[in-house]
Amino acid sequence: MDLQLKGLKAIVTGGTKGIGLAIARTLAKEGADVAICARNVAAVEAAATELKGLSGGRALGASIDVADGVALKAWVASVGAQWEGLDIVVANVSALAIDNDINSWRKEFETDLLGTVNLVDAALPFLESSKAGSIVAISSVSGREIDFAAGPYGTFKAALVHYVQGLAHQLASKGIRANTVSPGNVYFEGGVWDWIEHNDPVLYAKALALNPTGRMANPQEIANAVAFVASPAASFVSGTNLVVDGALTRGVQL
Repeated sequence: MDLQLKGLKAIVTGGTKGIGLAIARTLAKEGADVAICARNVAAVEAAATELKGLSGGRALGASIDVADGVALKAWVASVGAQWEGLDIVVANVSALAIDNDINSWRKEFETDLLGTVNLVDAALPFLESSKAGSIVAISSVSGREIDFAAGPYGTFKAALVHYVQGLAHQLASKGIRANTVSPGNVYFEGGVWDWIEHNDPVLYAKALALNPTGRMANPQEIANAVAFVASPAASFVSGTNLVVDGALTRGVQL
């Protein structure tokens, strides 16, 4: 299937590792121009260089903390101006805060929720001029079910689904689609489940046993879903929360 991504201009936040890097790589391989941001300067530079080599297209990278709304908005505006437009924005960054303290609640609010709101607000003028405007936010199965991350993390992942589905209705008349993708547990070297496996093996074994597939996802499996939902090939998919969890969750999504 041709995802019709060639020549489109995409922004992916948190694009230097894990799910974000896999998304950026997938979009680049499909021929899109990809701009990424993350906090680590060296990681951003390395990822941007790799992305340029994957597609032969354009790639940009910047050291940005998405919790800094002013900096995020300025960067999005600069990318849109430099590329004379934007077609796709993917809000991927999470604070991954699960502790039930006020600082964790604040981190989740400022990073996951406001980081997405500010990304969308800054990109909207460009998306309104696009013929393939698409917004994707990475939520989580923890936003659907009460699990060990039911505090700040789960609460704001659920809020993202509500926010994005509202966008889908508000922006449909402008030709802009908005969706969320909710991964189950995703394992990659240096990721949270890699850390848990080696530091809390009881929790790791418990989480692994919950999935009937007997394994966790890899970042590419999530990226494939995001690339489709973001692409013109999914032109009538909007307001959807796509769960990619290997049958981990048991609730019926109505």
